[in-house]
Amino acid sequence: MKSDLPKVLHDLKGKPIIQYLAETLKDMGLAKVVVVVGYKRHLVEEALADYEYDFAVQEKQLGTGHAVMMAEEALSDFEGDVLVLAGDVPFIRKETIKNLLDLHNRKDAAATVLTSEPPDPTGYGRVIKKSQDFVEKIVEHKDCSGEELRIGEINTGTFVFRKRELFENLKHIDNSNAQGEYYLTDLMEIFLKQGKKTAAFKTDDYREALGINSREQLEELAKAYNL
Repeated sequence: MKSDLPKVLHDLKGKPIIQYLAETLKDMGLAKVVVVVGYKRHLVEEALADYEYDFAVQEKQLGTGHAVMMAEEALSDFEGDVLVLAGDVPFIRKETIKNLLDLHNRKDAAATVLTSEPPDPTGYGRVIKKSQDFVEKIVEHKDCSGEELRIGEINTGTFVFRKRELFENLKHIDNSNAQGEYYLTDLMEIFLKQGKKTAAFKTDDYREALGINSREQLEELAKAYNL
């Protein structure tokens, strides 16, 4: 974003990006919300001061899997499904989140990922499916083979996990990949090897699940959603 401000705090029509997501989650009856913060975390905490959130700190940026590991202590007294969302996805709909949670429970899945099919999937992890609703694995763009790069369905970075399976298996992931990071997506293959179900729900509007990576993209999405 060419700024030293945390990405989730960039302004979108008068308020930080992350507050749009916070408003979406506000009336969903979630038992607890934990925000994983790192760079300039005090600014993110200030922006969310009006919400009853807990915060977990990720001192080093070691990937999505590592970020979720940091939330384990804050969720120690919680039992149920854990919804994982990126803070820079301001347009995700409440209905989409509800549909994702519903499919997760109907399929009795250990993990369910929200997917989409944008016109240009470059840069996004590809979703390799066993069937319409079930996932074999998710491969990050830099780790994809030529054949995998031809797949149009992508990982949006939004997931639901059964809590016990999530934290029991995060310790089994490693960083032997092109980025040298701990990928949350590696859990899908781990669960399959354990005989557990890994599901996918595809949104019909790819734009709602896009993260914001540039000011141009921010402006384009704001225009698309009439903001």
